[in-house]
Amino acid sequence: MDGAGRLTRSVRSLGPQADLRAAAIGAAVLLREYIGAHLARRRRRPAKRPQVIDREPPNRYIQMVERYLPRRIGLVATLAILFGSLGFGIVRGGHVEEFTTALSDTRNALANSAGFRITTVGINGRKQLSQDEVLAIGGVNGRSSLLFLDADTVRAKLKANPWIADATILKLYPGRLQIDIVERTAFALWQQNGRLSVIASDGAVLEPYVTRRFLNLPLVVGKGADTRAQDFLALLDRYPQVRSVTKAAIFVGERRWNLRLKDGLDVRLPENDVGNALAALSRLDKDEKLFSRDIVAVDMRLPDRLIVQLSEEAGKARDDLFKDKKSKKKPGDSA
Repeated sequence: MDGAGRLTRSVRSLGPQADLRAAAIGAAVLLREYIGAHLARRRRRPAKRPQVIDREPPNRYIQMVERYLPRRIGLVATLAILFGSLGFGIVRGGHVEEFTTALSDTRNALANSAGFRITTVGINGRKQLSQDEVLAIGGVNGRSSLLFLDADTVRAKLKANPWIADATILKLYPGRLQIDIVERTAFALWQQNGRLSVIASDGAVLEPYVTRRFLNLPLVVGKGADTRAQDFLALLDRYPQVRSVTKAAIFVGERRWNLRLKDGLDVRLPENDVGNALAALSRLDKDEKLFSRDIVAVDMRLPDRLIVQLSEEAGKARDDLFKDKKSKKKPGDSA
């Protein structure tokens, strides 16, 4: 014990504790210094710049597209390309009509299932055409629905047929279709370049001549005769004696008419004043039995004379008659 009554501690027992405390303090100091130095270096280090990849500037048209076109234009363009490719394939492959027909049949089937099937069809005014022909011309079939039937299209198709002058289409929902047509009338037979056709009074070609039901129609021949026939035949009807023996009216040079009679006689009419020429021709036959004479042609083209061409037999008989008269003439007789 010391003089103060305290227990004296051994100096050796204090050594290890003092060493541990000093080591801890030293470690703390070193750690603080390391952290401070590291932070100081980070503050002094310049910021790392992002790496830039050099590239060529884009085309100015591309810059304009990127700047002004709205978002999602790429999606729209992709869809447009897809549909464009589909359309190109349909057109290039020749499937346009099939594709259109398929779409039309699909929508008509939906409409028919909804109660718009055409169940009744009424057609008025037909004489030459049958009901099935009228419907086929108008494009109406068993798959057609009244809902999607385009009346203007049906009317246009009907009027495109030469037999139909006009048509009226009426849709009566839910399932009745009314068609009223005005048919042209067969007026004459027209022969041109070896082809024989049935024509209307306005010159419209109705159909090729293939049946004998039009055999009694008047025959006109030549270029332009189809459109000029109505006026000339109306004039010819005023002279029934000539009309009754006429086989064909021939339009010559698109200027004037010739008549071919049933016995083969040709009458060459003038270009002008045709009515007076026909009147004179009718009078000659009535008074002189002109059409019963042995002649092959009557030329009326000159206004002041009529030229008659005899047949070969009649001409020979006439020549023989003149020879006989000349041989019987006595010597010294005056000519």
